[in-house]
Amino acid sequence: MSDVTQNISAQEQGDLVAAEQPLPLFDIEGTPSMGRTETMQDRSMTRRQLLEAAVAGTAVLAVSGRGQARAAGVPAALGGQPVRTAPFPRWPAFREADEQAVLPVLRSGVWSRSKVVDEAEKRFARLMGAKHCLATCNGTNAIITSLWALGIGAGDEVITTPYTFVGTIQPILLAGALPVFADIDPDTWQIDPARIEAKINSNTAAILPVHIIGGVCDMDRINAIAGKHNLKVIEDACEAHGAEWKGGKVGTLGDLGCFSFQNGKSLTCGEGGAILGRDDNLMDRCYSYHNFGRPKGSVVPRHGESYPVLGTKCRMAEYQASILITQMDSFDAECKRRSENAAYLTEKLQQIPGIVPRKEYAGVTRTAFYYYGFRYKKEQFDGLSRERFIAAMRAEGIAVDASLGVLSGTPMNKEGCLDDAFQSKGFQRIYPSEKLSNYRAENECPACDRLVGETVGLHQGMLLGARQDMDDIANAVAKIYEHRRKLAAAG
Repeated sequence: MSDVTQNISAQEQGDLVAAEQPLPLFDIEGTPSMGRTETMQDRSMTRRQLLEAAVAGTAVLAVSGRGQARAAGVPAALGGQPVRTAPFPRWPAFREADEQAVLPVLRSGVWSRSKVVDEAEKRFARLMGAKHCLATCNGTNAIITSLWALGIGAGDEVITTPYTFVGTIQPILLAGALPVFADIDPDTWQIDPARIEAKINSNTAAILPVHIIGGVCDMDRINAIAGKHNLKVIEDACEAHGAEWKGGKVGTLGDLGCFSFQNGKSLTCGEGGAILGRDDNLMDRCYSYHNFGRPKGSVVPRHGESYPVLGTKCRMAEYQASILITQMDSFDAECKRRSENAAYLTEKLQQIPGIVPRKEYAGVTRTAFYYYGFRYKKEQFDGLSRERFIAAMRAEGIAVDASLGVLSGTPMNKEGCLDDAFQSKGFQRIYPSEKLSNYRAENECPACDRLVGETVGLHQGMLLGARQDMDDIANAVAKIYEHRRKLAAAG
């Protein structure tokens, strides 16, 4: 064991055992992995090397201090040397334990939902402090199932945020309900509770807050509004595994909470999802719906039939669950590392004019990360466009992007799937033509529009590196700021 490894905690040393697998390229919702070609150098960093490098970086930090980000040299976009050429940690990261968990499932011949999924549900419920967990094939179907279980359908309205992934919105439309958009809080990027109540009417059935990119919504105010108006609350926590509001895990703070285990998420099994809940009967309905409408607990046949309620098939597979179980072993340690690195990075970036890291509400006791996000104010970079800034950062070896795995430049209140749904026979029959024709004007969200035009961020996998990696990110930004005029002129 190396001298560096001896300084790692006992828990981290446990993670190092059988951890020699290379870290593959991460993949996020609808976004390619920056178009980079994987090289032998990219494949060479193992989880053992990652943790050793993190400890070594911390040791260097103790000597060098936590000073302001430094700018040096000509930007790589103008022909200079990049800040870094080494790859960042890749995501997802697998270990021998993951392989050993999958093999027995493959050999058993039982690949559809069975005992391994049952165990994964129990483990995830314990991890999140929930009474019940139901595993699904993905996070989108977790939301579809939750809406159905709560009786939300044609003619209902569901209040949510325009700053989210389409997987939040399409389930509402597929239920025959209308998504109604409340604008965002410009500091936290979450749905603004102060804008929710004005959107409530006699057709409102639920609020669907989204803990976007790992931040946390103000659940006290949201739940108070829901209680006042007798509304259901479905938390979209698909990007916020392990985040906490006043000590309570997100996904356990409303009627139901939905998660995704897609490839880029901080807890992943490639694809998969989950629903958390505390009401026995409600969770029985979720289970029946996700399993063809078969009986479960309080969902019983009335006349001896086999399928007493409407349902579909969105079950998790056994081999997915086996990976999810082993990935949970390192989850808390990884969450801690992301949080520590994010706090350190924020301290550096907020010293650079024109860079505004996302903030949290005072009630947030733990932030999760799908992406680390900040606003880019081009006016403080002498008009250097966001696109040119991102290109310059990538030239420095720092893979940032504007979508943050959430949007492709279009807020959800302006997406084409809304028009497609509204032009369907079903929506034309359910909703008055005047309501559909006025929909766009009634769902303008200017704060979200401004945010969409300024966001820049980096994937959570990059936060699993060493402090030196965070220094590289901050130094690249500082370097671009220092040479902003030349970069703007070259553009």
